[in-house]
Amino acid sequence: MQYIYFKAFKPLFLFISALIIAGSAAAQTQPAATPTPAVAAAPGAQAHIDKFFKAYDKQSTARAVIEIFKTNKNIDSTRLTGLIVKIDSMRSIIGKYIGKDLIMQRKASNSLVLYSYLLKHELQPARITFMFYKPKNEWEIYRLYFDVDVDGELAESAKVTGKP
Repeated sequence: MQYIYFKAFKPLFLFISALIIAGSAAAQTQPAATPTPAVAAAPGAQAHIDKFFKAYDKQSTARAVIEIFKTNKNIDSTRLTGLIVKIDSMRSIIGKYIGKDLIMQRKASNSLVLYSYLLKHELQPARITFMFYKPKNEWEIYRLYFDVDVDGELAESAKVTGKP
């Protein structure tokens, strides 16, 4: 009796099997997407980021933040001090800095770009996001965000919301 049951569904089984095999073959033949190098969006902004990370790793948070904000003459030093204190207090909790990974880069125009990095620390990941603006000829830091909720956002993105 089981043989008759299987025989009745054999065409459906073969069709589904063919779809699975065709799908996996197509997936294997398509070239993998390569991420756009960070330098392509704004080489000048990328140079500021590289300098920031060198100071963040080898010197101090204060040195890194102060250096990158030297590109923006309109910065409020009180807010800058608050940002340094916030980052330093988080760094003391999340452990030693190990490295970074580019999460994303976005280019709104030839004058506004955003780079977001995952910061790898011993105890917990963090995220730093740089937004650069080029009003004339030179890139300047426009916004800098630092947070430690990147893992929470990732977990939240995996939830089933019931929305299409």
